[in-house]
Amino acid sequence: MAASVHSSIWETVLEHTKVAQEKESDPLLWAVQLSARLSSAGVSLPSVEVADLLVSHICWGNNVAIAWKFLEKALLIKIVSPMPVLGLLSTSILQIYLELSGFSTIFCCMEEIGNVDDDFNDLTILDLLAVVPNRRSCPRAYRLYLELIKRHAFTLKSLIDGTLYQKVMKFVDSVLHLSSAFGLQASEPEILVVEFIFSMVLMLLDASLDDEGLIELTPEKKSKWTTSTHDMEIDSHDDYDEKRTDLHERLQKINTVIAIDLIGQLLENKGTSKILYLARRNMPTHWAVFLQRIQLLAANSPALKNSKVITPEALLQLTSDTCVGLSRKCKTSSLQKFHAVMAFGSLGSAGLCHGASGSALWLPLDLVFEDAVDGSLVSATSAIETITGLIKVLQAINGTTWHDTFLGLWIAALRFVQRERDPIEGPMPHLDTRLCLLLSITTLVVADLIEEEERTPSDETKYSSTNHWKEKLVPGKCRMDLVSSLQMLGEYEGLLTVPQSVISVANQAAAKAMMFVSGINIGSAYFEFISMKDMPINCSGNMRHLIVEACIARNLLDTSAYFWPGYVNGHISQIPHGIPPQVPGWSSFMKGASLTPTMINVLVSTPASSLAELEKVFEIAVRGTDDEKISAATILCGASLIRGWNIQEHTVLFIIRLLSPPVPADYSGRDSHLIAYAPMLNMLLVGIASVDCVQIFSSHGLVPHLAGSLMPICEVFGSCVPNVSWTLTTGEEINAHAVFSNAFILLLRLWRFNHPPLEHVVGDVPPVGSQLTPEYLLLVRNSNLVSSGTIHNRNKTRLSAVASSSSEQPIFLDSFPKLKVWYRQHQACIASTLSGLVHGTPIHQIVDGLLNMMFRKINRGNQSLSSVTSGSSSSSGPGSEDPLRPKLPAWDILEALPFVVDAALTACAHGRLSPRELATGLKDLADFLPASLATIVSYFSAEVTRGVWNPVDMNGTDWPSPAANLSNVEEQIRKILAATGIDVPSLLTGGKSPATLPLPLAAFASLTITYKIDRASQRFLNLAGPALESLAADCPWPSMPIVASLWTQKAKRWSDFLVFSASRTIFLHNREAVVQLLKSCFSATLGLKTTPISGNGGVGALLGHGFGSHFCGGISPVAPGILYLRAYRSIRDVVFMAEEIVSLLMHFVREITTSQLSGERSEKLKKAKNEMKYGQISLGAALAKVKLIASLAASLVWLSGGLGLFQALIKETLPSWFISNHRSEQEEGLGGMVAMLGGYALAYFTMLCGAFVWGVDLSSSASKRRPKILGCHMEFLASALDGNISLGCDCATWRAYVSGFVSLMVGCTPSWVLEVDVNVLKRLSKGLRQWNEEELALALLGIGGVGTMAAAAQLIVETQL
Repeated sequence: MAASVHSSIWETVLEHTKVAQEKESDPLLWAVQLSARLSSAGVSLPSVEVADLLVSHICWGNNVAIAWKFLEKALLIKIVSPMPVLGLLSTSILQIYLELSGFSTIFCCMEEIGNVDDDFNDLTILDLLAVVPNRRSCPRAYRLYLELIKRHAFTLKSLIDGTLYQKVMKFVDSVLHLSSAFGLQASEPEILVVEFIFSMVLMLLDASLDDEGLIELTPEKKSKWTTSTHDMEIDSHDDYDEKRTDLHERLQKINTVIAIDLIGQLLENKGTSKILYLARRNMPTHWAVFLQRIQLLAANSPALKNSKVITPEALLQLTSDTCVGLSRKCKTSSLQKFHAVMAFGSLGSAGLCHGASGSALWLPLDLVFEDAVDGSLVSATSAIETITGLIKVLQAINGTTWHDTFLGLWIAALRFVQRERDPIEGPMPHLDTRLCLLLSITTLVVADLIEEEERTPSDETKYSSTNHWKEKLVPGKCRMDLVSSLQMLGEYEGLLTVPQSVISVANQAAAKAMMFVSGINIGSAYFEFISMKDMPINCSGNMRHLIVEACIARNLLDTSAYFWPGYVNGHISQIPHGIPPQVPGWSSFMKGASLTPTMINVLVSTPASSLAELEKVFEIAVRGTDDEKISAATILCGASLIRGWNIQEHTVLFIIRLLSPPVPADYSGRDSHLIAYAPMLNMLLVGIASVDCVQIFSSHGLVPHLAGSLMPICEVFGSCVPNVSWTLTTGEEINAHAVFSNAFILLLRLWRFNHPPLEHVVGDVPPVGSQLTPEYLLLVRNSNLVSSGTIHNRNKTRLSAVASSSSEQPIFLDSFPKLKVWYRQHQACIASTLSGLVHGTPIHQIVDGLLNMMFRKINRGNQSLSSVTSGSSSSSGPGSEDPLRPKLPAWDILEALPFVVDAALTACAHGRLSPRELATGLKDLADFLPASLATIVSYFSAEVTRGVWNPVDMNGTDWPSPAANLSNVEEQIRKILAATGIDVPSLLTGGKSPATLPLPLAAFASLTITYKIDRASQRFLNLAGPALESLAADCPWPSMPIVASLWTQKAKRWSDFLVFSASRTIFLHNREAVVQLLKSCFSATLGLKTTPISGNGGVGALLGHGFGSHFCGGISPVAPGILYLRAYRSIRDVVFMAEEIVSLLMHFVREITTSQLSGERSEKLKKAKNEMKYGQISLGAALAKVKLIASLAASLVWLSGGLGLFQALIKETLPSWFISNHRSEQEEGLGGMVAMLGGYALAYFTMLCGAFVWGVDLSSSASKRRPKILGCHMEFLASALDGNISLGCDCATWRAYVSGFVSLMVGCTPSWVLEVDVNVLKRLSKGLRQWNEEELALALLGIGGVGTMAAAAQLIVETQL
C-alpha cells in the first residue's frame, strides 16, 4: 500500500513538472508548489527520489532550458541536494556525466562563453551523456560542468545539508561506487564527502593532462578517472562551418585553463583543502598517483604556464608538506602561544655553550654523551641506537633542519671530548672512550641517518613520525646538510682544540689533506712519520680534520672536503724531506711483509686504515701458527681497537669472532676445540680488559655478543683441571685457571652481578640497571640473531652479523650448566644467609683444602677454620697433597668459595684470625684463582646489606687507619659539593673518634689495598674497584670516605677519582641531598646562581668543564649535572626522584615567570610606546627558559629510570599532580601566566619523556609498549575533559597542558595518534572544541586514521565559514 502511495506521489510530481513545462510556468512558483505538495504528502526534503526523477526527466527527453531552470530552483530551495544531483549527473564508475551538470548553471554563465542559445538545441542527449569523454567536441557542456563545480563544490555545507544526510550519501555511493573505487569500506557518510571531492580533483587533473597530450607520459598511459576523448562525427553537418570550429578550439583551451585553475582553487580553499588533506592521510596510494600527475602537469602544461590565476610553482606548493594540512593558521590563543614555544630559539652561537640560548635544543645530547662514560655500568644497547633515536626525537620536537641537527650533534660531541681535555687518573673511562663516541659512534649515527633518508622514497604520502611542518626531505638533502654543518663547524675554534695525546694524529690528517690538495700522493703508512718541522708551512690539525677523515672512511664525504675554504692552510710543492723512503707498517704488511717483532710493534701502535688490512690480520689469527695467532690478536687489541676510529666497528667485530673461533675441519678430539686456542684467547681477554675497551664494546652495542662469546670460554676452561700450561711469546706461563679467570671476571663486569636482581623495580617493567643479567644479555643477543632477515636498520644489521658470526643458533644459559650452577648459587647467596655445607661431601673437603691453603702458616691446634660454620674437624681434602695449588677445576673451587669466605670472616670476627691474616689469606686465594674475587665480592656485598656484623675500628693496629688524610678527604668533598650547597656531615665527630667500618667492608678494603697498581692487576681491580665502592655505599656514612682515605694512601695519583667517588655517596644516604642536587641542576642550567661554575647557565654550567686538582687552586667544585649522572644509578627510590623532578620543574617555572616578567616591569614602563612588542619579547624569553628546564627534567627522568619510571610517571605521578591542588596567591597575582607556562612546561616535559623512552617511530623495542601506556594517559585526558574526573590544578594549567601535549603529538609524533583509541580521540576533540580549539581538534582527528576521518570531515564542514 505504502509503495503504491509513493508511486502515486512521484507520478504527481512528474505530471506537475510536465504541465508547468508546457505552460512555461515560473520556475520558482513551480518549485514552491512542488515543495508544498511533497511536504503535505509526508516526503522528507531534500529528497533523493525527487533528484532522481528530475534528472531522469531532463536526460531522457526533456533537454530544454526550462527543465534545467526547474532543477536549479529545486536546488535553491533545497527540494533536492547537490550531492545526489552531481552523482546522478556522473557515470557509474567515477566517470562523470559532467555535461548535464553544466546546464544547471547555463543561465549564469552565458555572458562568459558567448551566445550559446543557438548552440543549445544542437546538443543531443548523446552529447550530454558524454561531455567529459567528448569535451573537445562539446566544450560548452564541459564549461557548464566546471561552472557547476565552482558553485557547489566549495560550499561543503550545502553538499550535505539536510536531515537525510546519511541517506543522501548512501545514495551517492550507490551511484558512484566511491567506496569500492578508493578501497575504504566505511559506513560514515562523511567519508564519502572526502572521496567525492577527491574524485572531482582527480578527474579534472586527468582531463587536463589528456587535453594537453600529457596523459601518455604517465606510467599508466591512460586515465583512471576519465575515458579517452571520442571526437563526435559532427563535421558532416552542413552548418558546422570554419567559424564554429575556431570557437570550439578556443573554448577547449579556455576550458583546460579553467579546469587547472579549479584544481588550484580546490587545493587552496580553506574547506576543500582540508578535505583533500584527509584524502592524503588516508588514501596514500591514490594521493601518490595524484602527486605524480600534478608534478607532470606543472612541468609540462602550457595552459598552466599561461594561467593568470595560478603558477606551476604555486600549484606544487599547494601539494607540498608545508601547505597541505589542517592548521596553517592557528586561530586560538593557546595554540598560538604554544607554537611560540615550539618556534622559539635556534642553534645560534653554540661555542662552548655557556649560555642557555645556544644549548637549549641539544641539552639531552650532552647528558646522554656524559652518561655513556659513567664506568660503573655498561649498556646492552648500542650507543648508536640510543643517539640515533635521540636525534630523531630532538629533530621532530624542535623542528630543526638536518643542517642544524648535525651541527648540534657535532657540537655536543665535541663539548663532551673537551670536558676530558685534562683527565684525572683512576679506574674509569677516559679520553679513548670519548673519542670513540665522537669519531666512531657519532659518525656511524650520521651514516645510519643518511642511509635511512636516502633509502626511503621521497613520497609525500608517507608520513614519517617527524614534524610535517618542517622541511620536506629530498634524497641527498641529508648528505648535503652534513657537508654544510661540517663546513660551519670550522667556526667553532674553541671546540676544535685537540687533546694532547692525539695532536700528532690530527696533524697527520691535516698534512694528508694539504698533500692531496697540492697533488702529492704518498701512502697512508708514511703520514705517521711526518713532523711539523718537516712541513714548509703550518699544517697543524684540529678535531674537524679527524671528524672529516672519519666521514670519508665511511663514504659520507669524499676528498672534495679537502678543498673547503680554510680546511688547509695552503699548498706545498714537494714531499717533506723527513719522510723515509721505506718504513715497516700496514702498507708493507699488505704487500706480504712477515710479522717480525718490529712489524708487530708498528701494527700494534698504529691503527689500521682499511677493512682489508683488518681482514688480513683476522685470517692470520684463524689460520696462522700459534705464535702468529697471538701476534694477530695483539694487533687487533692495539691501536686499531683503541684509536682506529675509522674502522673501529670492524675491529670489535673481528675480536668477537676470534673469541668464538670455528671448529677446525680436521678436529676430532673429545675436549673442546677452544682449548687449542688458549694462548690466543688469553691474549684477547687481556687485551680488551681495560675500562676503555669494555666501554668501546658497550658503545658499539656488543656487550650481549661479548657475553655470548665469553660464556663458552668460561664453561670450557672452568671445567679443566689446570695440569696443562701454555707459554706465551712474552715468556709468561698460563693455565686453564688463568684463561678462565680472565674470561670470567670480564664476563661479570658486563652486569651488576653483586646487586640484588630486583633492585630498583618500578611497576611491571624492570629498570634499566637490573636488566643486565646473563639471561637478559643472551636474550638481546638472540633477538639480534632472529631479526637478521627482517631488519633494514644499518646498526641492527651490524649487530645481527656479529651474532650470527659466533653462532647461528640462539644461546641460552642452560647451554652452560656449570655457569648456571654458579649463577644460581650466587643469587641464593645474595638473597639469603649461607647454608647447605654438609660434612664429608666433596664440597666440604674442598672448603677445608682451600682454608688450609690460605692459612697454612697459622697454627690453631690442627683445628680447621671451617669448624666455625660446620662443626667438623680437620680433614685432608683433594688439595692436601699440594696445598699451594690444588689441582681442581675452577667451577668446583667457586662452588666451595662462599663457605670458605664465610668461615674466614667468621673466624676473624671471633678472634681466631687477625685482620692481617684474613687479608693475606684472601689475597693468596685471589692469587691462586683470580676469579675468586667474584665470589668474595658477592659474599661481602650480601653480608653488608644484612647488617649482622659488628663494625671494627680502623685504628692502624688491627686494621689500616685512614686518619692520615681523612680530614683532607673531608675538605676535598666539601669543595666538590660546593656548587650544590649540600651540607657535608663531619667524617669524625669531634675529630677524635676512630673511624669504623662493618667487618665485611673492612675485610674487602684491606684485600683490595694489597693489590699493586700495575697493568697485571688492573683487570682485577676493574672488577674489585666498583664493587668496593658499591659495597661502601651500602654501608652507613662515612664508610666510602674512609675507604677513599685508605686508598689515597695506596694510590695518590688516584686521589681525585677516589674523593669524587666518596663525595657522590652522600646522595645515597640523604634524600634531602638528592633534592638539593636536583635543584642545583635546574639552577645551574638557568644560570640563576652566580658561582664561577654556573656562569650564564646552559650545558657549560650543568656539566662543567672537567674536574680534578690539576686546576689552579686544587680540586674544583664539580658541576651538579656530573654529580647527578655519577650518583643516580645507586639511588634506589627512583619514583621519588621523578616526583621531585616534576615538583622542581613547576617551582622553576614560577621562578622564571617572576624574574622574567615581574622583574622587568620598570623597564616595561619606560617603553610604554612599545609595550605590546616588549611583552612579546619577555614572554618569548620566558618560554625559551621553560623549554630548557623541561628538556632537562625529561632527560633526567629518562636517564634515571627509563621506560619503567616513565610508565609510573604518566600513569600515577602526573594524574595525581593534576588532581591535587597547586594554586597559589603568587600565581594568581601574575595574571595566570605562571599557570599557563606551567601547563606548557609539563606538556613539553611529558612529550619529551615519552619520545625519549619510546622513540618517535617504531624502530625501538620500547615502542611496542607505547599504545597501552599512551592510551591510558589519553583516556585520563579525555575523562577529565568529559567531566568525569575532578581536577585540583589551575584551569589555565590544565588547558595549557592538554592543548600543548596534543599540539606536540599532532605536530611532532603523528604516528602516535594512530595508536590511540578512536573514541578517545573523538572525546578529546569534543573537549578541545568546547575550549574553542577547533583547529587543534580538527588536526587531532585529521591524523587519527580512517577511524576519525569521518569526524574530521564533519568538523571541517561544520566550521566552514
